[in-house]
Amino acid sequence: MNGWILAATVCLGGGGAAALWGVTTGPPARRVVAQNMTTSALCPALLLLSQGYGRPAYVDLALLLALLGPVGTLVFARLLGDDLEGGRPSAWGLTWTAAGLSAVVVAAVCAATGPGRAMVKLLVVGALLIAGNVIASRALSGGFRGVRGG
Repeated sequence: MNGWILAATVCLGGGGAAALWGVTTGPPARRVVAQNMTTSALCPALLLLSQGYGRPAYVDLALLLALLGPVGTLVFARLLGDDLEGGRPSAWGLTWTAAGLSAVVVAAVCAATGPGRAMVKLLVVGALLIAGNVIASRALSGGFRGVRGG
């Protein structure tokens, strides 16, 4: 076991436990926020595991998840718009914490990878992950007209 795998384990353990607790308990608003935060925990862990095991294919999985995770959250927000109307979920602290974690992980893996096409792919994953989760969190808190039935 190396430091990359240990960091991925910590990321998955902490983020996964928080997301699992949020998805299994509470009102639909908390469940949708937890579903969105699952992407924020899993993508950085995949990037760390990619570096730890030397498997560049894990970066492709992280890219796909960073692209589709927030889209899935927006679909759930649209479909559950009536159920979410009563209490608007607000997880800005959690969103910015996850964005910071993603930025730190992407920067560390980029530094270890070095310049090249792999670094460009990592930067794209980081940009999609951070922007997608911020946009999905904003939509969940009622920031965009028509996304939550509003």
